[in-house]
Amino acid sequence: MISWPAPAKLNLFLHITGRRPDGYHELQTAFQFLDFGDELQFEVIDSPEIRLKQSVDGVADEDNLIVRAAKRIQQYSGCSKGAVIHIEKRLPMGGGLGGGSSNAATTLVALNYLWETAVSESELAQLGLELGADVPIFIAGFAAWAEGVGEKLTPIDPAEPWYVVVKPDCHVSTAEIFSAMELTRDCEPIKISRFLSGEGRNVCEEVVKERYPAVANALNWLAQYAPPRMTGTGACIFAAFENQQQAQQVVENLPSNWQGFVAKGSNRSPLTALASTLNKSNATAR
Repeated sequence: MISWPAPAKLNLFLHITGRRPDGYHELQTAFQFLDFGDELQFEVIDSPEIRLKQSVDGVADEDNLIVRAAKRIQQYSGCSKGAVIHIEKRLPMGGGLGGGSSNAATTLVALNYLWETAVSESELAQLGLELGADVPIFIAGFAAWAEGVGEKLTPIDPAEPWYVVVKPDCHVSTAEIFSAMELTRDCEPIKISRFLSGEGRNVCEEVVKERYPAVANALNWLAQYAPPRMTGTGACIFAAFENQQQAQQVVENLPSNWQGFVAKGSNRSPLTALASTLNKSNATAR
């Protein structure tokens, strides 16, 4: 049975340039994938049932984005098949690494292949957007400059360093941070070239540090080794290193009550790399 990757992402910076009448924020951010994430396996069944082999702690099955994504492509395509889905959960919940969105994207891509529903990539991205603003980036599969609510994507090619990713002992509410009165919402828009030359910050970071001291402590700790930054609305933070050995040495010093891992930045998603390989093999076989 194929294991389908659901990689983590980092927001290399995050600016808010405005707020729309519907309450959504206009963003500028840069997404990059990591070669680390969850793994999903799908057993296709002849009945239309969608079932998880094991529940994710704290998330009802019917609310899980994996189940919602499977039911959405099933409904959209008119497929009569179902699936039993196994997930190996590696990414921390509530960390800003896009775990739920990545799981949803992997489900859409994998079941489109396994069910042979022939839904186009643009249609998959639209289905994904219904599930969450970050889902289309995982379906597109390239490091991207994102605008709008995160759905307007332009490919970029930033450096691919080794990262230390740290999850302090707390969960950050995205809704709480985006509704905070003190959140900066009037950043001047910048160009991709300015970001690639080193500009950009995460405007959510100061709000999160004030409300979640554990994040502030983690940022201070990681700053001993390299300039740290928070991804998304947290709680995870990260720093870049030239090689794996340097990064691993930092993780080995991690306080025992925090989670952490080392991963390589990747400008191409391992999910789309796998899907491309499988589709080419099928085309050759035919």
